[in-house]
Amino acid sequence: MNPDISSLRLADADGFYAALVAAHEGLSDDESTLANAKLVMLLANQVGDARLLHACLDAAVQDVRASA
Repeated sequence: MNPDISSLRLADADGFYAALVAAHEGLSDDESTLANAKLVMLLANQVGDARLLHACLDAAVQDVRASA
């Protein structure tokens, strides 16, 4: 299973990004990292499909490594 990382499915991606940035304002680096981890786990629970989640995780890591 290959997740589609090229198509935008989020209706208001810019609005969500702004909210994400705003949520981190005033947090320390450790708090920001923890907030991101908690957000990932909440979203993973909403997706609920372990195979899709593993595929997304692999795609994200490959993208980071390719960008480095």
